[in-house]
Amino acid sequence: MEAVCAFSVGTIHIPTPTPLRKSMFLSPQVNSPISLVLRGTSKSKLFTALSPPPLTEPSNIPEAEPEFEGQAEKFDWYSQWYPLMPICDLDKRKPHGKRVLGIDVVVWWDRNEGAWQVHDDACPHRLAPLSDGRIDKWGRLQCVYHGWCFDGKGECKLIPQAPPEGPPIHTSKKACVAAYPSTVQNDILWFWPNTDPQYKDIITRKRPPFIPEIDDPSYTKSMGNRDIPYGYEVLIENLMDPAHVPYAHYGLMRTPKPKVKTDREGGRPLDLFIEKLDINGFIADQGWSKSKFMPPCIFYAYSNPDQPASSAEIQKPSARKKFCLIFVCVPVSPGKSRLIWCFPRNFGLWIDKVVPRWIFHVGQNLILDSDLYLLHVEEHKIMDIGPKNWQKACFVPTKSDALVIGYRKWLKKYAGGQVDWRGNYSGALPPTPPREQLMDRYWSHVVNCKSCNSAYKSLNVVEVMLQIISVASIGIVATMKQGTMSVATRNSMVALAILSFVLSRWLAHFIYKNFRYHDYDHAFR
Repeated sequence: MEAVCAFSVGTIHIPTPTPLRKSMFLSPQVNSPISLVLRGTSKSKLFTALSPPPLTEPSNIPEAEPEFEGQAEKFDWYSQWYPLMPICDLDKRKPHGKRVLGIDVVVWWDRNEGAWQVHDDACPHRLAPLSDGRIDKWGRLQCVYHGWCFDGKGECKLIPQAPPEGPPIHTSKKACVAAYPSTVQNDILWFWPNTDPQYKDIITRKRPPFIPEIDDPSYTKSMGNRDIPYGYEVLIENLMDPAHVPYAHYGLMRTPKPKVKTDREGGRPLDLFIEKLDINGFIADQGWSKSKFMPPCIFYAYSNPDQPASSAEIQKPSARKKFCLIFVCVPVSPGKSRLIWCFPRNFGLWIDKVVPRWIFHVGQNLILDSDLYLLHVEEHKIMDIGPKNWQKACFVPTKSDALVIGYRKWLKKYAGGQVDWRGNYSGALPPTPPREQLMDRYWSHVVNCKSCNSAYKSLNVVEVMLQIISVASIGIVATMKQGTMSVATRNSMVALAILSFVLSRWLAHFIYKNFRYHDYDHAFR
């Protein structure tokens, strides 16, 4: 089955036979409660199966849900593995600062242990951020404020200001930095947000969610990441909403043409079902695909194994095209989240070997930009009414909202209605910055992506070189005496100067628009 295969710089084409295909990027569809349409025996337990009620009498099913409260097992936000970054985007030569669940951590490569380490991002001396430090020549994490050094276990190995002949004060527990359990799985670095010694070997008891396609060599596994200026709840529910794709991302993605076209964009009824919902998330049926929500971070859509195969695929099962949408959503702080994405497929593997990753990211970031402002504003409106009142404020009468409703029901029933920040935040969202800052690409993506960062630097060098060629060509023509240069040569030099100048201006615009800031106006799409 066809899926994301061709990406162009300005447009991402995702040919798939069904509407989900772009769960692939966010949307503002946050609506209200009508019960999910469920299949099988579990539907009576989870939600009441209803067809959409008459618009004259909107149903408010969530009012009948208090029975959930106090009865369901509760989801512990701090007893889970959380993703930090794809390994491909971590530089072993320096420490990296990241925030997850409001916890500031420093990620660094411990060459003595041959492993990534995750520590509190605060030196115990004067609380300077260790992420602004360096890796010293002995492979230790060094705070650049006063030079204190730490090993992979968080133990202090050097206090330069302590007299050599004095007591070994660096061995004091107060001199140590807290170390978090961490592991690499599916080429992503994960950490456990608790430094209590009882969790030191938590990896032997509980592992991060495993996605087999990422580790399967017969699939591609190119990844990307971006910091998002709206919260985790809005991010993840938007990725579960395929109905917004033809509208919020109009022109960016290929969508199947409906049999009866009701508008230019081609919206259609979608038959989505939640098959099972419990504390461990839910499984949904979307026709051509299945999807899983594996809390707290992963939404994973994959080809439906029950779909009938073509005759060619029956004759040669290995020829069956398979494609996955994997979204890893990280709660950073109120109003901020991080998205890691990966779209494994078992066809067109050569494309990823030939096309650099940053080319894909240009189009993928444009998709994120196309509804970024909508979702940022939407989140502020949800906060104004109160996240726990979502069901009362939003009207979601169709099956196309089934996954969004399922997520909100999971959040309310098992997880307290919102992320547990443990009192570290007042609950207020950060104010809305200027649009150019809100939709910034450089600090939210480019600096955190090896491929895009390298391309950004290289293209800037090319731009400067074109300017130099332009100036130098004009200078040569101007300084040459009459008759020492033929007319043809002179004209060629002038043409080269003009062409170099035009190319440098075009390249400057391309760099700014694709690596710095790309505004998005839906009215003119």
